[in-house]
Amino acid sequence: MRGLSVKSKLIHDGDEKTFVLVFDTGDEVVTNLLAFAKAQKLAASHFAGIGACERVTLGFFELERKDYKKIPINEQVEVMSLLGNIALEENGEPKVHAHMVVGLPDGTAHGGHLLEAHVRPTLEVFLTESSKPLRRKMNAEFGLALIDLTE
Repeated sequence: MRGLSVKSKLIHDGDEKTFVLVFDTGDEVVTNLLAFAKAQKLAASHFAGIGACERVTLGFFELERKDYKKIPINEQVEVMSLLGNIALEENGEPKVHAHMVVGLPDGTAHGGHLLEAHVRPTLEVFLTESSKPLRRKMNAEFGLALIDLTE
């Protein structure tokens, strides 16, 4: 894995800030999104992206196990949709929550929770940060930290 090298540019600076992030070959998506969130002190963001990856691990949340079933895809894929958000965990650290749909060479698609993805050749992400923070709170029933709107 390469270092945290995602390139970024602020393209709108108002009540909401909008950044463009460009990932290069070898960049790991979740790690770099989290590093960017920490560096920018993001607390309530949403993002969308397209591009391509050479290796992806998606997840399907199994309620009875309270854990993700891993779905590895070890070939070149088109990122048809990357959607997600960033909110603060109970400890105040940002948490990336993302889903991805990828297309395989035969035209089939696979999707799920994004656990890991290695870019090849590029991934372009538009990220918007809102002015008011969002927080996650652990939900014991599901074993997941869910966005809490009561604060």
